[in-house]
Amino acid sequence: VQLAESGGGVVQAGGSLGLSCAVSGLSVSSVDVFWGRQEPGKEREVVATLRRGSSATYADSVKGRFTISRDSAKNTINRQMNSLKPEDTAIYSCNARKRGAYYWGQGTQVTVSS
Repeated sequence: VQLAESGGGVVQAGGSLGLSCAVSGLSVSSVDVFWGRQEPGKEREVVATLRRGSSATYADSVKGRFTISRDSAKNTINRQMNSLKPEDTAIYSCNARKRGAYYWGQGTQVTVSS
């Protein structure tokens, strides 16, 4: 099972970025998905959760600005970040859970300049 992340980069405050997580080895429709971020020296923060059969839930810090979705045809997990703030700067990663097993993407750096 592999989760290959793409997207990320540097953007000015107020801008947008899209991230994608291409999944191989299992179907995105069969897993719970977690989207997290981590700044150096801090604990990982889960910013969005997308469980099978449920709508996505978001942390208060990103609610209304970030969205997560599955594309079953492409077997990808797509994430959109709008109205970015400097405090959104972090390494973002997706991970999937199925039957108690966790699978992780490699993470991608997002830097928001003021």
